[in-house]
Amino acid sequence: MWIAVIYLWTINGLTLLAFGWDKLGARRRKRRVSERRLLLLALLGGSPGAILGRWMFRHKTRKRRFTLYLFAIFGAQTVLVYLLVTKVLPGIS
Repeated sequence: MWIAVIYLWTINGLTLLAFGWDKLGARRRKRRVSERRLLLLALLGGSPGAILGRWMFRHKTRKRRFTLYLFAIFGAQTVLVYLLVTKVLPGIS
């Protein structure tokens, strides 16, 4: 259980840092983090960090497709966590 908690804290921290790094790169017109990589980090469990990063850095807020994908990932992960917590999924204890 603790491994999962540590993993989630780590991936969300990395995702938040990636959003900050990408915003810094955008401001300085330097190398950027690809949208695909940001979405991959969200998919790997960093969706709360991604949403927080969007809000904190006001980054990727005008990209509708990106926003749609990000909130779809967050919604799917929320449903999965709900199913795991309520033990609706068979074989999970």
